[in-house]
Amino acid sequence: MAEEQKEQEVQEVAGMATASQPEVEEQQANPDKFLKEFNWHNYEEGIDPIADDKLEEFEKLVEENFVDTLDDEVVTGKVINITDRDAIIDINAKSEGVISLNEFRYNPDLKVGDEVEVLIDVREDATGQLVLSHRKARVIMAWDRVNKAHDEGLIVNGFVKCRTKGGMIVDVFGIEAFLPGSQIDVKPIRDYDAYVGKTMEFKVVKINHEFKNVVVSHKALIEADIEEQKKEIIGQLEKGQVLEGTVKNITSYGVFVDLGGVDGLIHITDLSWSRINHPNEIVELDQKLNVVILDFDEAKTRIQLGLKQLHKHPWEALDEELKVGDKVKGKVVVIADYGAFIEVAEGVEGLIHVSEMSWSTHLRSAQDFVNVGDEVEAQILTLDRDDRKMSLGIKQLTPDPWTDITSKYPVGSKHTGVVRNFTNFGVFVELEEGIDGLIYISDLSWTKKIKHPSEFCNVGDKLDVVVLELDVEGRKLSLGHKQIEDNPWDKYETEFAVGTTHTAAISEIVDKGATIDFNEDITAFVPQRHLEKEDGSKLKKGETAEFQIIEFNKEFKRVVASHAAIHREEEQKIVKQAAKKAASQNNDKTTIGDVNADLQALKDKMEGK
Repeated sequence: MAEEQKEQEVQEVAGMATASQPEVEEQQANPDKFLKEFNWHNYEEGIDPIADDKLEEFEKLVEENFVDTLDDEVVTGKVINITDRDAIIDINAKSEGVISLNEFRYNPDLKVGDEVEVLIDVREDATGQLVLSHRKARVIMAWDRVNKAHDEGLIVNGFVKCRTKGGMIVDVFGIEAFLPGSQIDVKPIRDYDAYVGKTMEFKVVKINHEFKNVVVSHKALIEADIEEQKKEIIGQLEKGQVLEGTVKNITSYGVFVDLGGVDGLIHITDLSWSRINHPNEIVELDQKLNVVILDFDEAKTRIQLGLKQLHKHPWEALDEELKVGDKVKGKVVVIADYGAFIEVAEGVEGLIHVSEMSWSTHLRSAQDFVNVGDEVEAQILTLDRDDRKMSLGIKQLTPDPWTDITSKYPVGSKHTGVVRNFTNFGVFVELEEGIDGLIYISDLSWTKKIKHPSEFCNVGDKLDVVVLELDVEGRKLSLGHKQIEDNPWDKYETEFAVGTTHTAAISEIVDKGATIDFNEDITAFVPQRHLEKEDGSKLKKGETAEFQIIEFNKEFKRVVASHAAIHREEEQKIVKQAAKKAASQNNDKTTIGDVNADLQALKDKMEGK
């Protein structure tokens, strides 16, 4: 029908260009004039004379009925025929266009009469037909639509094609856009595959023109609606109000609950009156529960919820007859450096301080006595119902070992204990549970010089001790280990008295002298000048010689010896003998020359002559 109308219009225009009947009769009546005025140039060029008004009318009809087939221009055409391979499209040009049906795969319902957007690919092929492209037109128009949707914040429809790393691929106007996983929904997505194949509404949130990337969001549409719902819901909230919600998310610090368009947080401390390690001990995902509103902030749209507040506080339900001195049983729920918390009833805890775990005054870690999860029995020491505090004790369940300490551990008695701990100044030894005593470092050995107790013993070793002092009021016990044996320095005081002579080898050469070992307990020091031998040389390491004790201090365990004193003493003896002989001979009128002769003889003897 469109072709017939177009052909008729063209014929009408062509008819206007034909000479009218009166003009033909005039030419025939005056042929000479016709030939004289005949335009042979127009005849040779094939140009027939047309009146200006007729030409203008012809051009107007062409302009109104035909389109100018420019390249890279998207126009709207109508499907006038569909063959097995192609679709014939009328774009109101001089000829129809052809588009392969492959470009309409996305639209299997294409039919005659449908309007489609096309791009003129080739003006005329070998057969004189226009070659059009629907796919290229869709791309150009799609980017125009995407840019417009982004600039004006319009909502677009998209088809979720498949999953990809970090999100989904969405077809928007024929363009593949990226939908990040975080932008699918306001709720955490656990099954991405459930969205594949769905057509959804999106908002274009970002366009990278350089790389032709488009990012869309479905969450942005939901958030806009939720924000309005939040304001409406929060405006109706009241503190103490009880609402039903659904567990939306569980974290280590609490639970997020959906109250029907607005989320609230139950902090882990508001889930249960009892201590819990993780919220999943109390709730699970998608669980429906009642919660109470504790607080909310209209400006920040934050809602604080509580679950435990739906029940009466456990302290209020605690037995009224429970009092100080009563025995209770409970489970260890928390251990700290200073003690352990015991849950004696659900939500009711008492503290056992480490000092109340043992009668021993030597404090240890609470972990030495109990572990988390242990069932223990304790005695109530203090009970404050107003402040909801309770202190407990374990040691009170056993007799105080210090009550008969004087009869069990009198001063001077000998016992065996276990090394429990070291300090810089001594060793703590446990005689029995609750009875610890201290051995000062000076009371560990009679003979050894000890800088730290760890040089003498190890934790866990058994030591024989003697009770040196006992302070019942202060609960202090002073012990000694060296007192188990007699002080060997009492014997050494006589054996190594000043002036005594002993034989030993040089053990070590030190800066100011040397050391020698007389036995396992006695190590003497020999000053540098006292190492000199009779011939003037010095003693060397490993060399054996005689030594004279020149200093002995029992209190500080100090012994000083000298080798030089040995031969100097011999010299002194000879001089004294010579002097004595001289004095005797003086009585016999000995001359000075005689005395000098004796001295010379002594000198020669010393020099080995």
